[in-house]
Amino acid sequence: MKNLYSLMRKHGLILAGIAALGVSGSAFAQNKAIDFKQGNPFSDGFVAGNTLYVAGQQGPDAKGDVTSTDITVQTHNAIEAVRKVVEKAGFKMSDLVSVTVYVTDLNDVKKMNEVYIKDMPDPKPARATVKVAGLIGGAKIEISAIAVKH
Repeated sequence: MKNLYSLMRKHGLILAGIAALGVSGSAFAQNKAIDFKQGNPFSDGFVAGNTLYVAGQQGPDAKGDVTSTDITVQTHNAIEAVRKVVEKAGFKMSDLVSVTVYVTDLNDVKKMNEVYIKDMPDPKPARATVKVAGLIGGAKIEISAIAVKH
């Protein structure tokens, strides 16, 4: 790497080399929290360069409560919550590259998948599904995601 740097410096190609690697100054300019509320321990999302990190989203109702115990309703609402963060950050759902789904009951995965297949864009992002002992607020599902602007 040192030899490459020396060669590029010698020939005045540092900027051309950076551009060839696909790195630009603007890629590092945009770092911002999405829906951070003072006093909360996290933001709903965080943009770092061209990447958006979406915090775990559940499927609450308009009052912020998880009222339905139906995994299909909670899955749909959680995906919509992810969508709101993605769009508020200026990204599209098709920019999603990785999703982690946390469920409290593996017996719910089949029904969750039916909604997930319908509500998530094609091609589907890479995904991990993790069984957890419990989620805040009694939710049955929580979804976190990573999106990258193409």
